[in-house]
Order: sequence, then structure tokens, then C-alpha cells
Amino acid sequence: MLQAKPSTPPNLTKSQNSVLKTLTIMGYLEGTSFLLLLGIAMPMKYMLDIPEPVRYIGMAHGALFIGYIVVLMFTASKIKMPLWALPAGILGSFLPFGPFVFDHILKKKLRR
Repeated sequence: MLQAKPSTPPNLTKSQNSVLKTLTIMGYLEGTSFLLLLGIAMPMKYMLDIPEPVRYIGMAHGALFIGYIVVLMFTASKIKMPLWALPAGILGSFLPFGPFVFDHILKKKLRR
């Protein structure tokens, strides 16, 4: 029978796992807000001439983006992340689905 893999790497301390979980949550929130902005708010603005969703979702996305970068830098200082992880996390936040992919790859590398 197949068993699910733990979502956090086993070789980290409890506090490091907590910081990594915070990064995962912030990444998912930031990535979701970006997808909402691109997939719902922008089409509503340019196709239906309804600009309000861009204002509100864009504002929330901006705050989540800043929070994600701050949490990413804090996590990099608390966990011994690979050298590529900080620039990849920042670059990933500019791409649709980037935070989700970054989170998956980072956890995969930290498990090794």
C-alpha cells in the first residue's frame, strides 16, 4: 500500500519546519492571488470594462508579494537553503504558478 510522503523534510528541526511551513503558506497565498489577478481581474477589466477587481485583488497581491519576499528571506536565514533557492524563489514569484513549483522543488532538494 502506498503511503503519503511527509510534506516537510525530515532532517529539519521543529522550528525550521515551522518556518518552512510559513513559507509554503505565503507562497500559496501569493501564487493564488497572482493567478486571480491574471485570470479573473484582468479579463474583467479589459473585456468587461469592470476595473474594481484589479484594484482590490492587485492591492492584496502586492501586500502578499511583499510578505512572501520577507518570509523567503527570513526562511533563507533560518534554514540552510541551497545557494540557488533565494534567487529562484524571487524569480518564481514573478511567474504564474512559480511559487507552487518553487515550493515543490525546494522541499524535494531539502529531503535529500
